[in-house]
Amino acid sequence: MSLRTLLSITLGDQQLLRTSAELLSSWTICAVNDLAAARKALSHQLYYPVGLLLLNNTSDADVIEVDALLEAHQTTQWVGVFPAEMIKRPSYRALIVQHLFDFHTWPIDPARLNHTLGHAFGYAELDSPGDLASTGKLDMELVGQSAALQHLRKQISKVAQASAPVLIWGESGSGKELTARAIHNCSPRANGSFIAVNCGAMPASLIQSELFGYVRGAFTGAAKEKQGLIELAAGGTLFLDEIGDLPLDLQTNLLRFLQERTITRVGATRSIQVDARVIAASHMRLEDAVKSGQFREDLLYRLNVLPLAVPALRERKDDLVLLSSHFFKIFAQDKRPRLTGFSNRAIQAIKAHDWPGNVRELINRIRRAMVMSEGRLITPEDLDLQLPNGPNGLHNGEALEEARIRAERNAIHVCLQGNSSNISRAARDLGISRMTLYRLMEKYGITP
Repeated sequence: MSLRTLLSITLGDQQLLRTSAELLSSWTICAVNDLAAARKALSHQLYYPVGLLLLNNTSDADVIEVDALLEAHQTTQWVGVFPAEMIKRPSYRALIVQHLFDFHTWPIDPARLNHTLGHAFGYAELDSPGDLASTGKLDMELVGQSAALQHLRKQISKVAQASAPVLIWGESGSGKELTARAIHNCSPRANGSFIAVNCGAMPASLIQSELFGYVRGAFTGAAKEKQGLIELAAGGTLFLDEIGDLPLDLQTNLLRFLQERTITRVGATRSIQVDARVIAASHMRLEDAVKSGQFREDLLYRLNVLPLAVPALRERKDDLVLLSSHFFKIFAQDKRPRLTGFSNRAIQAIKAHDWPGNVRELINRIRRAMVMSEGRLITPEDLDLQLPNGPNGLHNGEALEEARIRAERNAIHVCLQGNSSNISRAARDLGISRMTLYRLMEKYGITP
């Protein structure tokens, strides 16, 4: 299918459907004439860069349904065509202000409409889902293109093909479970279950029965036998998060399972063989826990066959712009209708922050900002972040010319990163020519 793909939705006079097809011969058009067909088309194709609404003689109820459809597909750039008198109605005005890239009134001016659609398509390209796909990592669901993340992906690809235990270390919120899922999804066990257990969140009195299961009558309330989580992971992967919080007596049972590949349910007299790969994770250095007597040294050796370290977010700051855009799209249903993205000041503040809470902190700040922001762009204040060197981002005693140069350099750098170093797109986003952008890049020593 052509990249210049357009979804045309016609409600009202069906003659409009034929008219639109004649006017838009340079596009690959999916034309529908009701909202049910539009929903079906949008569900079957992952992404339409541009959508055209041709509305005539539609009721306010129809417009409300259209509003809901556009709300659910905000990555598409929508252009509307309406009768001039209809724009006086509040429902139409709200639709235009909240969801449309641009609008026209009947009768259609073919040249102007094609120009608008072309502009909308160019705008969609600047922030298309293809940007994430081009980084390559939707298969692992690890978003980013920094050197640290690329190294982690290579390690994941290698350890995924083995069956030995994996021990993942990383700071809280850095993405240890996501890494474990990536290992599972890339492994020969991908069709099996992925069972995640947070050892620190489960009460000590329940851990043994939950992990190993129990037989009927093993204790008060055990009315029937129950499979444990280890058994449920048979043929797949058992992920033990925060393994350092596992009580010492249960560490012994886990060690036996790793050695013999068998478990014994609580209250049972016979063992059960289980084929499950174990991936463990911890935010603490288990070597230190061994020294303090909180973790068995022999269990550490059994788990630490294939060690992986997940980089902290401060070690992959090149991914911050891409991650911010990714989470903005993921949680788009929470945002105010007119919110379109991040201001340059917000991007500067995001890149200047150390992110002690890692990706989890980034998600929380973005989600909060999407709900609380009152403008078209998220600001540092919405994120509750400070700009570097003070609220205005100015160094003490900095001259105005120096501040302008620094702001210009930062804007070029952010724009190049946001457009994957594509000079043409970055120049268009900055509103300057490609030659001017090349000249400024040379002036400031910026490489694409």
